[in-house]
Amino acid sequence: MSVCRYVTAGRRKNLEVLGKYAENSPHLLQVGFTIGGSLLDMKSPALLLALCVGSVLAQQLPPPPKAHLVDITPKPGFFNEPTIAVNAKDALQLAVAWQVNASVAYSSDGGQSWTIAAGTAPKDYRISGDVSIAFDAAGHAILCYIAFDKLGTTNYWAQGATRNGIFIRRSLDGGPTWEANAVPVIAHDSTPGIPFEDKPWLVADTSTGATSGNLYIGWTQFTLSASDLLFSRSTDDGKTWSAPIKLNTMSGLPRDDNGALEGFHGVVAPGGTLYTIWDDRDGIMMAVSHDGGRTFSKDQRIIAAGPAYFGITGVFRSNGFPQIGIDPRGNSRGGRLYVAWSDYNNGDVDVFVASSSDHGHTWSAPVRVNNDPLHNGKDQFFQWMAVDPVSGAVNLVFYDRRTDNKQATVTLARSTDDGKSFANYTFDPQSFEADGDFLGDYLAITAYGNKVYAAWAHQVSDESKGERTRKTRTILRVGSADFNP
Repeated sequence: MSVCRYVTAGRRKNLEVLGKYAENSPHLLQVGFTIGGSLLDMKSPALLLALCVGSVLAQQLPPPPKAHLVDITPKPGFFNEPTIAVNAKDALQLAVAWQVNASVAYSSDGGQSWTIAAGTAPKDYRISGDVSIAFDAAGHAILCYIAFDKLGTTNYWAQGATRNGIFIRRSLDGGPTWEANAVPVIAHDSTPGIPFEDKPWLVADTSTGATSGNLYIGWTQFTLSASDLLFSRSTDDGKTWSAPIKLNTMSGLPRDDNGALEGFHGVVAPGGTLYTIWDDRDGIMMAVSHDGGRTFSKDQRIIAAGPAYFGITGVFRSNGFPQIGIDPRGNSRGGRLYVAWSDYNNGDVDVFVASSSDHGHTWSAPVRVNNDPLHNGKDQFFQWMAVDPVSGAVNLVFYDRRTDNKQATVTLARSTDDGKSFANYTFDPQSFEADGDFLGDYLAITAYGNKVYAAWAHQVSDESKGERTRKTRTILRVGSADFNP
């Protein structure tokens, strides 16, 4: 091993690099990353520094093809919990959203460049976040978020809750401009005993069935005594929303912790069947609608998973909320369903995927997505999954601490064999060590036509001259990769 020394901002850092490995791996010297629009090859000091910091070379994870990284937020701040979507009507058009407050950037060139949109955060609430974004059947971008003035008691959000609600805002041109008036899905005034609406997720029905154009939102409602999974739908492009219905038959505990019902996610089959999932205290639940969200099957546990929340050193809070995806190829019912989550059934936190070939009636044994050694004590967390509607490939993104369980990089995992095995790629080689900041509850990924787009919070540190205090903040980073030949 050789030692590379890099001087930055007046500080000298000693960084270990496997020099011989690089010399004997010419493919690494031929592949380039682009960060902020500038191409960096493996011979450049900047990328060499990034690789040194995380000891990525030691893991021998290749970069994904044609990797391109862009920092969206010009300055560090409290930016996390992103969501990203691609417009099936124009695959060069993308939108990414994040908090705090609810913000959106759009791209018209397939993620090569991004522009931050104006007018997305509400002006009549102090805080907005928990965003999700989707392109609907008409190609409109729809942003969903919660808004409130002040949180209640920590984790017990309904205790002392102020006015709050769930809202959507529309962009009829796919992201550049946004309607001035937000539409409430559900909202409460500041009166004693009101519930707190949390973690909504938006699903757009872009199927070929009779329900095409519908919009669906599911979320957790915390009251003083319980948590429930509520659901609302819109049949007029988000202008109005139905009265919420409850998806669960048994309520969860009232705290934002293990035992609550949380992590709603959904997907629509080609013919319009809506599959919804969420976490309860013992695993992953599912309810299915065949009539555009009017009614649902009785919820049932489909996967016995570990606790949704778990402690990870240095991370303020971490969880393994599930996602569901579908390979839409085939008949109107679609092909294989996939569910992704993370837990510590193996001791350290791993990412898993299970699949169903019979429309959710039975599920395969979990497949471990991260390919580092089993039981090595290294954590992978905050996974998100997207199934490519064109190729059927299963794509996941997650934070990866396989080097020393301190430094985190971002890994892209991809399966082209129906979720039986996953190739791992280093999406972002620039590592960071989580230092107490809230990184959010998830990362984001979407895919279309073998092109993959992901977004994540990247932690940076600012140190003032003459001061020993360290202030940690995050920037929003977006990556793209192209697996086409």
